[in-house]
Amino acid sequence: MNVLAVLTAVVFAALSALHVYWAVGGRRGMGAVIPTVEGRRTLNPSALATIVVAVALALAAAITLGATGILAAVAPAWVIRSGLVVLAVVFVARAVGDFRLIGVTKRVRDTRFARLDTFVFVPLCIGLGAACATLAWLADP
Repeated sequence: MNVLAVLTAVVFAALSALHVYWAVGGRRGMGAVIPTVEGRRTLNPSALATIVVAVALALAAAITLGATGILAAVAPAWVIRSGLVVLAVVFVARAVGDFRLIGVTKRVRDTRFARLDTFVFVPLCIGLGAACATLAWLADP
């Protein structure tokens, strides 16, 4: 279980670092991660919004790492388990999508983002959701 927790935390930390990079002005990869319709971006997140996502992902890394017991002195097991359940729900919901632009239910399928969503983002979200659900299930009460 500790290996799964650490690997999942590393993924969350890497995603957090990527969002910090974008928030401070980095542009590499940005064009591939925002849905488009008829060539237009459907959202333009501000630097503040991107930092909020980065902080949320860093918190996800900490919660996931908490499944190892390393945070037992600062967070009771029920807090870690509850956080893992919330993370599992959020990432599975992201994988399911919005019935329009993201997830397996998306209708727009002929853009660069849509292809990456199908082959990278959705599987990543399913994997993260499954990892968090597994860690929540196996966490010590």
